[in-house]
Amino acid sequence: MKFTCEKSIMIKEIAIANEIISSKNAISILSYIHLNAADGKLYIKSTDITLNFETNLPVTVLEEGETVVKGDTFMGILNTIPDGEFEFEKQENKIVIKTSAKKLKYNLRTNSSEQFPKFPEIENAVTFEVAVKDFKDMIRQTIFSVSDDETRYFMNGVFFEKSEGKFIMVGTDGRRLAYIEKNLNDSVADFAGIIIPEKILSVFLKHSGEEGNITVSFSSKLILIKFASYHLVSNLIEGQFPNYRKVIPENQPKSFTVKRKDVLDALKDIAILVENRNKKVLFTLTPGSLSVSTTEHEMGNSDEEIACRYEGEETVIAVNYKYIEEPFRMIEQEEVCFHFENTKKALTVKPVPESDFYHVIMPMQN
Repeated sequence: MKFTCEKSIMIKEIAIANEIISSKNAISILSYIHLNAADGKLYIKSTDITLNFETNLPVTVLEEGETVVKGDTFMGILNTIPDGEFEFEKQENKIVIKTSAKKLKYNLRTNSSEQFPKFPEIENAVTFEVAVKDFKDMIRQTIFSVSDDETRYFMNGVFFEKSEGKFIMVGTDGRRLAYIEKNLNDSVADFAGIIIPEKILSVFLKHSGEEGNITVSFSSKLILIKFASYHLVSNLIEGQFPNYRKVIPENQPKSFTVKRKDVLDALKDIAILVENRNKKVLFTLTPGSLSVSTTEHEMGNSDEEIACRYEGEETVIAVNYKYIEEPFRMIEQEEVCFHFENTKKALTVKPVPESDFYHVIMPMQN
């Protein structure tokens, strides 16, 4: 196996492959990246067993073949060598990397490529194309609400279904819920919900563009997302996702409207005195005004008042700081409206004017 390649082309792909590798996995071969030089291309694979990554890039193939390289070591070498072309050659049980700009050579021990896991095939899949921008928008509005509690593994991903002609994504951790629906592809029949792990969606968000279409395929156990030259295949999360429709409030006669930036600025100003343990802030409503404050603790407290559209009696609602900040950072509209029934029941956060998404937040005890 022997090829030459531009560093600038290679380093981007190896960086992504390295993101997939799990540093916590005890199986040593999973810290390696699989390389296969053939047909004028270098095919790259990496995996943590639950998420598989594949891509390819153009190289000058001098001798076809395959090998595996330690991901972090190879990345370290690519960061060290000068810009320009380098040569990669497998010689028996080692790999030799040379550059022409400097008389620089690295020798690496290699491992058997036969030990590298075989990637699964998706059978009997539902397959469709969607606009990458719309799919990313759905992920952005939901992914931060996913639970990181591994004992509630069925909430460790985003729920995805098509119902009544609409594609729906939902994220929840049991104390908040993020919902979005879009008409992405009319040719796809309604399908039962699947739970997509957070990791594949995060990698897709980070490395996909904003133009064109992507292809999504899924079976009962696997999901494949194809974009540009990349293939991401992940196990789906098994288990029963909560019935999110039951927790969406129906009757919320009260509301107040604020400027999104005013709330974010107020949260930033008081952040230093927000209690780290419970992240509680208080929203105190009076006609025409919203006071955003922290609760008393040994370090002190803070308070900021901002304008809001509200008519009603004085009301105090305790909320988790990040449950407000995270959805507000994803909302693009200038104004946001909070709908509620009373201080003990869920708040619904919607942009003004209303769009295809909303967020449901459970209040905390005052």
